[in-house]
Amino acid sequence: MEPRRAAQVLSEPWGTIVAMAIDTQWATEVLEHFLGLAELYRPPDPPGMTIIGPSLSNRGTQADITSEAAVVEQILDRTLPGWRQNVEHEPKVNRWYQHLEASRRALAVIRRQPEIDAALGDDAPRLSASSLHPWVWDGARSLWQSGHFREAVGAAARKLNAETQNKLGRQDISETDLFNQAFNTEAPKPGTPRLRLMKDEDSKTFSSVHRGARALAEACYAGIRNPISHLEGELPEALALEQLATFSVLARWVDGAEVLTI
Repeated sequence: MEPRRAAQVLSEPWGTIVAMAIDTQWATEVLEHFLGLAELYRPPDPPGMTIIGPSLSNRGTQADITSEAAVVEQILDRTLPGWRQNVEHEPKVNRWYQHLEASRRALAVIRRQPEIDAALGDDAPRLSASSLHPWVWDGARSLWQSGHFREAVGAAARKLNAETQNKLGRQDISETDLFNQAFNTEAPKPGTPRLRLMKDEDSKTFSSVHRGARALAEACYAGIRNPISHLEGELPEALALEQLATFSVLARWVDGAEVLTI
């Protein structure tokens, strides 16, 4: 059976769920199993004793819960970024209290997102971070999933710059200057290879395509990369995702371009 997948995006007071394609059937089964193991209950008092105050135990063994938690945490990282900071943590109640609360929320989102979309009329296409070009998402992934959105965009910019340098064999220049020279429509020179998005047929299209690539690169590095490196505070998640998408477009152009040398 083909797994059912969905891109989850939902705003909550404790954070925004990232657009992320997941196997909803598998994730649901894993979360339900974990919730069954980690369910809290009060065991009977020992004979002749009365325990005062909360004394809650989990249904499953600690070994089983710990094993499942390793997988559950990855589902939560995908569906509820920032859950470790934003979901209540009550270790005095139970070691797994935070995991239980986060799993209930994630399960509710996975189950009810289609209903929410239908009821609110929000059936527009969703942007999945995992569908961005690998250079961009691989550079941003770990920082993004820990909620460091500004630093994630900066890391993606550095990764794209490095991959472009590698493709051209040029470590002597970087960022805007690198892309301006790469997409220059003049013939290549010794030590100055070019990137070609289409064949040079002396057409206006050829010129405009490469002029546009240079303009996009300057927007990415002069308009996005440089300012965020000097900003304080965090970027809004939605804005950061849009910026990653902008870098992804440039990355696909670079990755698909032909290197022209002499």
